[in-house]
Amino acid sequence: MKNLSVHNGFDEFIQSNPDAVTARDDADFFLTLIWFNNLAKTASPEHHHERIYSVKKSTNGSSSYTICPMWANYSTMFGWPVRHLCSMTNFYTSLFRPFAAGESREVIPDIPDLIAAMTATTSDWDTIHFHPMDTSDPCFETIQSALDHAGIAIQTYFCFGNWYLNVNDRSFDDYFIALPSKLKNTIARKTKQLQKQHRLTLKIIQSEDELSAALNVYEQVYQASWKTAEGFPEFISGLVTSCARQGWLRLGIAYIDEQAVAAQIWIVHHRKASIYKLAYDKHYAQFSIGSILTAHVMQHVIDIDQVDEVDYLTGDDPYKKDWMSDRRERWGIMAFNLRTIVGVIAAIKHLGGRFAQSKIKRIRQIVQSGN
Repeated sequence: MKNLSVHNGFDEFIQSNPDAVTARDDADFFLTLIWFNNLAKTASPEHHHERIYSVKKSTNGSSSYTICPMWANYSTMFGWPVRHLCSMTNFYTSLFRPFAAGESREVIPDIPDLIAAMTATTSDWDTIHFHPMDTSDPCFETIQSALDHAGIAIQTYFCFGNWYLNVNDRSFDDYFIALPSKLKNTIARKTKQLQKQHRLTLKIIQSEDELSAALNVYEQVYQASWKTAEGFPEFISGLVTSCARQGWLRLGIAYIDEQAVAAQIWIVHHRKASIYKLAYDKHYAQFSIGSILTAHVMQHVIDIDQVDEVDYLTGDDPYKKDWMSDRRERWGIMAFNLRTIVGVIAAIKHLGGRFAQSKIKRIRQIVQSGN
């Protein structure tokens, strides 16, 4: 039996479905209730409101869910009010799709129901936006098909490259041997130099008991780095705390003579390690301390956690190619409601003149009807 619902936030969703909290989570960390709940509570853009679309499936007394967290946002375009529905994502996000909670991992059959709920009322939304998505995931094509079936115009676009490592059952030593010679030699030479002239200490924090002090150290390193301040100051602390509670956190810290000089946030979930945040004190750049720490945490996730994949997440930064084995892409889907004048105007703006010519008759009908 299926039950489709829409809730105005995770608190409301969880109150109605308390078993979803303890249900088996999805394969990817960025597709879990823990990720989305922290994002919604600590990094919600101004004037964005939660809309949680879900399909509940009950079989033999147990429930499974397909959940699609979205944000509703209202703006203006050329003086017209615009109603946006967008995936619950921002610059902290590396992957999005409807996700599973429960024993059933099947989300594809539920996507048409979710899209139908989003497009059921013609006047609700002018645009619908999903990003960033894996084009090789069947969800990408299924969402496009469901939107097309609903009479929604679609544009797909490139978001960013994503470098990752297939471990292929190798040990860290086997992996390290295959790295570029320049990177291997730099790590070996700089490590030897530090151990000879200074006291080098490398730690990996995993438990919540150690987290408070370690988070303060991370913040100190981050502030001494080249990076700009966080857009949402509470997001990182919420992320690492929730991950530590689940046993997913690997917070690496490097010290030189008891001074913290580099820190990295890695997340290990379902045999996949995600390299989430990297920072080092810019005054210690000559020691290549970031690379030394990366190698240390990499050894841990390969040999101790025995992950199948290491993911460098967002972007085509040149250094990522040295550490990773493969590249894939993340794309977005922008959808335009052709039953509203603002939706048609947005479609023309994004899809161009040929599309506009094909829709002139439809625009006139909308204007005349006052829709």
